[in-house]
Amino acid sequence: MPPVGPRSGDAIFANIERVNAELFTLTYGAIVRQLLTDLEEVEEVNKQLDQMGYNIGIRLIDEFLAKSNVSRCVDFKETAEVIAKVGFKMFLGVTASVTNWDADGTCCSIVLEDNPLVDFVELPDTCQGLYYCNILSGVVRGALEMVSMKTEISWIRDMLRGDDAFELQVKLLKQVPEEYPYKDDE
Repeated sequence: MPPVGPRSGDAIFANIERVNAELFTLTYGAIVRQLLTDLEEVEEVNKQLDQMGYNIGIRLIDEFLAKSNVSRCVDFKETAEVIAKVGFKMFLGVTASVTNWDADGTCCSIVLEDNPLVDFVELPDTCQGLYYCNILSGVVRGALEMVSMKTEISWIRDMLRGDDAFELQVKLLKQVPEEYPYKDDE
């Protein structure tokens, strides 16, 4: 019997349990609003959203690997493509594209044309430094760290700031070798 191939993001999205998109969007907006009220400093809110995303990402990778049947990616380029085409589709219902690779193949951009987190959102002038979707950068960073890739993720473009798309820059800092807690020969 041939090995099971990876499922496409569309196939997984069709079979996964979903919550109402508007409820999800409004709940996320309430979380961001509460953080702005509690922390007062926009930069602190950005850090908190990133940390929340990181905590989600280190757990979400298990569900992703279990439900997607994706085999081990051979390099960072393939990993970025899987995140964009399968991961974003599976969890957000949108497909992203991977562009702007550097010569070393260690830095790229993930571009989202559509982002369900920003439906109904307008940033007031007092929040111009806010990366409203910073939770996504944390999710990607946390998930990649769980598969032994230390990354740095930053927002390049943001439609809430007047840009034409949402663009995350993903930079591979180092590939962490896997460590096993015990030796097989003992």
